[in-house]
Amino acid sequence: MLQSLAGSSCVRLVERHRSAWCFGFLVLGYLLYLVFGAVVFSSVELPYEDLLRQELRKLKRRFLEEHECLSEQQLEQFLGRVLEASNYGVSVLSNASGNWNWDFTSALFFASTVLSTTGYGHTVPLSDGGKAFCIIYSVIGIPFTLLFLTAVVQRVTVHVTRRPVLYFHVRWGFSKQVVAIVHAVVLGFVTVSCFFFIPAAVFSVLEDDWNFLESFYFCFISLSTIGLGDYVPGEGYNQKFRELYKIGITCYLLLGLIAMLVVLETFCELHELKKFRKMFYVKKDKDEDQVHIIEHDQLSFSSITDQAVGMKDDQKQNEPFVATQLSTSSDGSANH
Repeated sequence: MLQSLAGSSCVRLVERHRSAWCFGFLVLGYLLYLVFGAVVFSSVELPYEDLLRQELRKLKRRFLEEHECLSEQQLEQFLGRVLEASNYGVSVLSNASGNWNWDFTSALFFASTVLSTTGYGHTVPLSDGGKAFCIIYSVIGIPFTLLFLTAVVQRVTVHVTRRPVLYFHVRWGFSKQVVAIVHAVVLGFVTVSCFFFIPAAVFSVLEDDWNFLESFYFCFISLSTIGLGDYVPGEGYNQKFRELYKIGITCYLLLGLIAMLVVLETFCELHELKKFRKMFYVKKDKDEDQVHIIEHDQLSFSSITDQAVGMKDDQKQNEPFVATQLSTSSDGSANH
C-alpha cells in the first residue's frame, strides 16, 4: 500500500516537473557530447601534432648545422616575424607575393565572411583604423545581415516548402505530416548535392592541392559558419582569374547560407520536431493564462456592451417619430 502510494507520488512529481527533468538531461547530454568530442579529437590529432613537431625540430637542427654563421636566436627571431606576418595573411614566399589580400575582390570576400560570421581568419585588419572600422561595421552589419537573411529565407520557404506541401496535401489528399517529412528529406538531399557534393568536385579541380575530402570539408566548414580558415580557396600563387574566382566564391557562400537556413527552417516546421522541442521549454502557468483570458474576455464584453448602447442611442436619435412620441408622453405625464 505504502509502496504504491510512494510510486504514484513519484510519478506525479516527475510528470509535474517533466520539462525541468528534460532540460537537465539536455544539459548533461550536451556536456557529455563536448567531452566526447574533446577525447576523440585529442586521441586522433595529438599523434600527428607530435610527428610534426619532431619533423620541425629536425629541420631546424639540420639548417643550423648547414649554416653555422647563423645563431639559433637569430633564426627564431626571423621565424617569429614570418609567422606573425603569416597570421595577418602576408607570406614571404616568392610564389605567394603576387596575391594581395586587400584588393577589392579580396576585401569583398572578407566583408562577406565578417557579416556572415564565418571569419576564416586568414586575412585580418592590419591598421588600428581598420580594426576600429571592422568593429563598427560588424555591429551594424551583422544584425542587418540577420534581418536580410530572415526576410529572404521567409520568402523562399513560402515558395519552396509551404506551398508544395499544401499542394500535395490538398490536391492529392496525402497526410500533411507525411508530405512534410518527405519534402524535408528531398529538399535536404537536393541542397547537399547542389551546395556540397557538386562544389566540392569543382573545388577539387580548381584547387591544385585539394582533394575531394578537403574540398567537401571546406564547403561544410564554410556553410555551417564555423570558418576554421585552414582551407581558403583562391590563395594559390598560380590561380587563374583570381578576382572573378573570389566573386564567385562570395556568391556561393551567400546562396549556400540561404539554402542551409531554408533547410533548417523546413525541418524545424515539422510537427515531430516541434513536439520534441517543447519537451525542453518552460511551460506557461495555467493561472496566468486564465487571468489573461478573463481579462481579454472582460475587455471584449465591455467593448461589446458599450458598442450596443451606442448603437441604441444612435437608432433613437435617427428615428424622429419615436423621439417625438417619447417626448409627448413625458410632457403629458408631467402635466398630469
